Amino acid sequence: MSLTPDFLFTLANPLAMLGWALLAFAPRWRGTQRLVLSGLWPAILALAYAALITTHYLGSHGSEGGFGSLAQVAALFHNPWALLAGWVHYLSFDLFVGAWEVRDAQRRQVPHLALVPALALTFLFGPVGLLVYFGVRAAFGQKSPIPSASY
Repeated sequence: MSLTPDFLFTLANPLAMLGWALLAFAPRWRGTQRLVLSGLWPAILALAYAALITTHYLGSHGSEGGFGSLAQVAALFHNPWALLAGWVHYLSFDLFVGAWEVRDAQRRQVPHLALVPALALTFLFGPVGLLVYFGVRAAFGQKSPIPSASY
């Protein structure tokens, strides 16, 4: 078995999807709390991202692209390894935000069913879901005695 970007993509996606399913359907289960809400699951994806990006920048394509212009970003993601790293970056950060939304909603006593659409949108569209969560929190949540940014 060869570790290709396509193969690693087929591992990363289901891993993230399982994390999202746990957040949506079993947020109070001990396994969800230990694996996802603790930050472990997003951290595993972050570790994979770190390995991918380190490998990319140490490889022959490391000098391609950059962040100074849209054209440079496009060149950066032309390489399948860099594209995979970028995708895993999204998977990690979006799952981290989703876990934060669940923890924050639990602290503020937001009904979980009201939270689920925000979770789905965070999974699909990242910042749009976060914005929707802020609206859900304002509509359904109690003021939290604990700072909501705490982890």
